[in-house]
Amino acid sequence: MTVDATLSRPAAGTLEIGPHTVSPPVVLAPMAGITNAPFRTLCREFSGGKGLFVSEMITTRALVERNEKTMQLIHFDATETPRSIQLYGVDPVTVGKAVRMIVDEDLADHIDLNFGCPVPKVTRKGGGSALPFKRNLLRAILREAVGNAGRLPVTIKMRKGIDDDHLTYLDAGRIAVDEGVTAMALHGRTAAQHYGGTADWDAIARLKEHVPEIPVLGNGDIWCAEDAVRMMRRTGCDGVVVGRGCLGRPWLFGDLVAAFEKGPDGTPVSGPAAPHFGQVAVVMRRHAELLGQWLGDESRGVVDFRKHVPWYTKGFSVGSELRRSLATASSLAELDDLLGQLDHEQPWPAHADGPRGRTAPGKRVVLPDGWLDDPYACAVLGEDAEADTSGG
Repeated sequence: MTVDATLSRPAAGTLEIGPHTVSPPVVLAPMAGITNAPFRTLCREFSGGKGLFVSEMITTRALVERNEKTMQLIHFDATETPRSIQLYGVDPVTVGKAVRMIVDEDLADHIDLNFGCPVPKVTRKGGGSALPFKRNLLRAILREAVGNAGRLPVTIKMRKGIDDDHLTYLDAGRIAVDEGVTAMALHGRTAAQHYGGTADWDAIARLKEHVPEIPVLGNGDIWCAEDAVRMMRRTGCDGVVVGRGCLGRPWLFGDLVAAFEKGPDGTPVSGPAAPHFGQVAVVMRRHAELLGQWLGDESRGVVDFRKHVPWYTKGFSVGSELRRSLATASSLAELDDLLGQLDHEQPWPAHADGPRGRTAPGKRVVLPDGWLDDPYACAVLGEDAEADTSGG
């Protein structure tokens, strides 16, 4: 959509992550089952290659064991630079081995660690957003990661904490700085909030004040480029991480670039016009085609694309019958036929810039027995705390 030039914009700015300069400072959030190579390609194309685009979550155990699916997920297109990979791990030794493998085999240029996932299958094992509560375990993992990373920068992504009574982000931020983490991103929600309610941007500002030594990125409720501008102006954060806002809308990264850049004469750059459905349909078709090429099978690519259909078509007049057909398409020819039956002149729906993706309200966080008894107690998590594969 077109950026509102009346907003007070921050300078274009740059984000330094180790040796990598990210300008403008916009980052694609890792999303399981979403931010694979095809989706990253689309986002990069719309941004003109500007920004940082992170892989979906890779479990350290699966990487070390060279799980077949995991080895495919860590593949980066030749045009991706820097290559950014997100790791999820709960055992310091395994995390260290995974990071050393990445370095030794030149698998990536930047490593991000996941301490923000709120889903029960992760938190019940003590992982994701549950893990920072155990301060010593967090420190041990970060020490192994940074110590084995060599020249590669290590960053973290986290939430405010488990719930409002067990906030961890300020302690975690200080531990991260102490252990040599290069930058950190904060999703302004607790695990208990899941994806419901409103992201707490004030927490992002507090973290920035608490750890002035390294860049802090903000995440949560960035549904359009103007939201990113407002977040940076309000919190003083050094960059933004965008997740659900770009679901079915990879061109949001073109809007974000425009929001942070100015033309040669110093005036704001106009973002691309909001697309009509014909333009959206072209992107949908290309997304499905890229997935098929990546998976090595056209039908599998179209089947994998089905989950993206509701996001791409949100707000457009599609009709229940055609929507169901799109959700069961299994070939590019079938997808072409179905998209061709729709009105391509439909303008971009005004309300489509709002929330998309998961918006589940708060819920009780499932944790290991006795997890909250002592934040400094030694925590040793079993091998089953990590899946033997990666992604969604």
